[in-house]
Order: sequence, then C-alpha cells, then structure tokens
Amino acid sequence: MKEQDKIPTSKVKRAAKLLSAGAKVGTNYLKYYAKKAAGNENAKEQLDKDNAEDLFETLSELKGSALKVAQIMSMDKNMLPTAITEKFALAQYNAPPLSYPLVLRTFKKSFGKSPLDIFSSFSRNAVKAASIGQVHLAEKDNKKLAVKVQYPGVADSVKNDLRMVKPIAMKILNLKENEIKQYLEEIEERLIEETNYELELKQSIEISRACKQLDGFVFPNYYPELSSNKIITMDWLEGSHLKEFLKTNPNQNTRNLIGQRLWEFYDFQVNELKAIHADPHPGNFLFYDNGDIGVLDFGCIKRIPLNFYHNYFQLLNPSLQEDDSLLLDLFYKLEFIYEDDSPEAKKLFFELFKETMFLLILPFKDGQFDFSDKKYLDRLYELGDELKSRKDIRKNGAARGSRHILYINRTYFGLFTLLYELGAEIKTKTSFDFNNHD
Repeated sequence: MKEQDKIPTSKVKRAAKLLSAGAKVGTNYLKYYAKKAAGNENAKEQLDKDNAEDLFETLSELKGSALKVAQIMSMDKNMLPTAITEKFALAQYNAPPLSYPLVLRTFKKSFGKSPLDIFSSFSRNAVKAASIGQVHLAEKDNKKLAVKVQYPGVADSVKNDLRMVKPIAMKILNLKENEIKQYLEEIEERLIEETNYELELKQSIEISRACKQLDGFVFPNYYPELSSNKIITMDWLEGSHLKEFLKTNPNQNTRNLIGQRLWEFYDFQVNELKAIHADPHPGNFLFYDNGDIGVLDFGCIKRIPLNFYHNYFQLLNPSLQEDDSLLLDLFYKLEFIYEDDSPEAKKLFFELFKETMFLLILPFKDGQFDFSDKKYLDRLYELGDELKSRKDIRKNGAARGSRHILYINRTYFGLFTLLYELGAEIKTKTSFDFNNHD
C-alpha cells in the first residue's frame, strides 16, 4: 500500500479535507436521486459504493479520530450499508502507513535519537497500520520487538475531528444531533484516552497482569524505558490473525477451546475488573494451533461504572422475563425510557427494548450456545434494519440508552462476531451474581 509522506494536522487543512468528503457524499446523493427517479434498480448499491470509496480515501489520509470513528462504525454491521462497513473495516489494520521520515521525526522528538540508535534493527516500513498508529518490527538484545508509533497530530485533533465528522455521520445514519450527542461525547473520551500512549502502557501492564491467571492467553512484555507519550515498545508475538488461522482448517475442538477462552476473557474483565478490552476486532488477537490466544492492544479500555454495571447486567437475569415491573424499572435506569415520555412512547419503547433484550441475551439463556448458527447474527442485523425503518420509533427519538452502553454493546457484538467466525459452540456461563445486586 502506498505510504503517506504527510498528514494534514492543522484545523484548517483537516476541515478542508472533511468538507471535501462531505461535498462528495452530497454529490453522490444527487446522482442517486437522479438514478432512482430514472428507475435504476442498482442506484442504492452504487451510492453506498461511491460513499465508501470517497469517505475511506479521505479518512485514511486524515487518520486519527476521523478514521477511528469509521473503524468503530464498521464493527456494527447494521449501523452502515454493507459496502461502507466492508471498506471501513480496513481501518482496523490495513490503513495506508506513514513514510519513514515521519517516523524518524517522532523518534527524534521522543528520545532525541533515531530508531537505529536505540534498536539493533528497525523496519523502515510499517508491518501494520491502523487509525491512530502503526507498528514496526525491531530487535534489541536478541529480542524481537513490536514498536507502535503514533501518527503526528492525532492527539491534538480529536475534538475538532469529531465536530467535523458529526454532520457526515448524521447524514449517513439519518439521525438528529440531539440523538447522538452523548454517544459522541463517550467516543471523544475514549479516543482521547487512546491517543495517550502513557496511559495505554500503564493499563496494558495492569490488565495483562490481572488476566495472566486465565488459561491459554499470551501477553507481550512491555518496555517503559523504550516507550514515550508517542511510542510503545513491547514483545513481538508470533501467531496468526483470524483469517489466516481459519485457513489452516483447525478442528472443531480447537475452535471451541478458543471460543471458550475468549468468552471467559471478557466475562472476567466485566465481572472482576469492571474494565474491558473494548476493541475486540480480529486485528487485536493472534491465534495458535494449540488454542492459545495472543492479545495485542489495550488502548481502548472501558471502565464500567458500578451503578451501571448493577443495572445493565441484571438484564441477563432469567427471572426478568416474567416480571415486567422490574424490567420497566431497569429500562428507566438505563435511559431506554424517560419519565417525560408520552404513555404511547413508553409502551412503544418498553415492547421494543424487551424484544431487543431477549434477543441479545439469548446466548446466555441456556448456559450453552452454538455461535456457528448464522441465524442468530442474521436476526440481530435484521432487527437493526427493522428499527431503522420504523417511523414510529424515529418520531420518538431513535437513539436511546445510557452512553455507557455504546462500548459495552460494541464489545459484545465484536465478541459474538469473533465466535461466529470461529464457528464455536461454548458454555456461556457468567460470574455475575444476580442475587447480590440491587
């Protein structure tokens, strides 16, 4: 992939790029309306493809928050049209990398030295490039190391990028500003944290140490003395990403073992640490023939507020299915329903979220679940499409729920998708204590 020798870092240049992308999307819609009026049956498909190409090209050049939002949106398969989802998924680990001179400049600012003054070897070309940084292969003291280098200007552009991305997102998602305000604020907080490599280093060490008690996980060692606020150095882990691993045709027992370990990894973080690795896309894991799993990135960690934890995970309680009054109370606490809603709106959203909740908790219900059954994920996506198309929902505000739900749901959708790709059948036990929460 062609390397970039510069990134627009000033507000004016980044704004100009995003305005250009917005203009292209507007032009694409004008073409779509003309084709639709002429009876072109492929008009919508072409619109989605054109938007995907134009947006990804621009966001890839900008990198940072703008590209990260694309990555986040790509993980929710019913949020965006398929063409855009597939294109944005490249942001997870296949964005255009930066050229070596820019990497060299970052090292000079961080250490006053070049990479080859610090390491015995250092790859000029990135081996992986994502939205906020790229990874280089290095060696020191006969150890292979992964060196993650943050893109210039990323940390300073978060707030401004999100402000400029907002109207484009509202157009594509067909949402009003007040419906997405608190979710964009949540994304902004997490992105500011993700650009703080000193924080990432700290929580990488903290959470990997806590999770070492789990069987079958491989975590790299981290090297603070070779890290800075723009660079993180860790052990290089060998292993295969999911698509490569699946090409080796692992047997069902190995698939189930890996799936079980992934399930227990997240259950432990949710219920013991109250902090989760909230970026479960395939690029953040490595898989091994013996069923072990390497975990690569702790940049996005969602700390779960205790009150929210008590309320949200009570939704998994089987007894709630028979108690509408308790369920209604939780819906109020989780901001699915508001006190000032009309009686009609309260009834509408109670029924809607009850149906949605029962579908989401289905894997937990019987203590065992076969994620190779495509019908379950298809039903989740179909439900999302149904909700987007219902005028009665849009009339009363389509985006509801506590801001904390955004990254929790993102985590579970990502986990469910990984388990589906693995075709794993697992025991879906949870250590949440239903009898010890109010």
